[in-house]
Amino acid sequence: MDRTLRAALLKLHGQAALPVSQFTVAQRSALDRFARQTGAVTCQRQGRGDVYRVSDPQLFEVHLSALSPKVEMQSTHDLPVRAQHIALARDSKAGSHQHDCYYPLLKAVGDQVLWRQGTDATELPLSKLTRDFGATSLRIEADDAWQTGQPLWLVENQALFDRTDWLPAGTQATLLYYGGQLDGRLLAWLARHPRASCVVHFPDYDGVGLANFARLYMLLGEGCVFWLMPGWQGKLARYGSQRLWQDTFAEFSRAVSQLPDDLAALTRYMRQSGLALEQEAVWLPA
Repeated sequence: MDRTLRAALLKLHGQAALPVSQFTVAQRSALDRFARQTGAVTCQRQGRGDVYRVSDPQLFEVHLSALSPKVEMQSTHDLPVRAQHIALARDSKAGSHQHDCYYPLLKAVGDQVLWRQGTDATELPLSKLTRDFGATSLRIEADDAWQTGQPLWLVENQALFDRTDWLPAGTQATLLYYGGQLDGRLLAWLARHPRASCVVHFPDYDGVGLANFARLYMLLGEGCVFWLMPGWQGKLARYGSQRLWQDTFAEFSRAVSQLPDDLAALTRYMRQSGLALEQEAVWLPA
């Protein structure tokens, strides 16, 4: 309710009067209630229609500043978006509150992994940074030009980021740990330009993991692949979880029709067995 009233008061702020038609049904309801409770606003007949008018400017400003401190400031457009939301509504999450930049955690597998900023001379020597520090991060934005000549692997759980002996022998690649859900800013970054020779996604084999790959596949198409661990069927039968399958079944149902044909065997077996599998099973015998 506060959000609706705030939007209506901000629309009316600084105006002599505004036609009722310029407000949504919810805003009109909030303004009518506000008018009855405070008397700071009135609805009057003017010409062929009704208008809202501020009848007590001082009281109006008191209530508006309580809902939106921003009205007391000259400008907030040059501030971070969450600061703007605090100024607007005293709440950093009052609107779209995602930060503009994303800082993924990266590490190299192999000793020749390098990222370059397009044709710029800027380089990120990922293999060296991984040897020296274990991992690093990179500020990414959709419009930047970072890319690498090796594959980029996306892994959902930290154990696979910490220990990389599960990867195929001789792998030269970047590992990116994303923690459960693929961030929309990461997806936008991957979709803007080719970033790697190939994007390889290895999530949990559950509804969430498949839904994340469906989002990735819709953007990259054949530029990404879903990695099936060796012996996946035996591992799914031996270590699969019925609870995990049930908990993520809704996501599975929404995603399955958006997946490429080469995942049909996996999704069919998951459905028949009623099991899902966490990716740490990659270290277990089939």
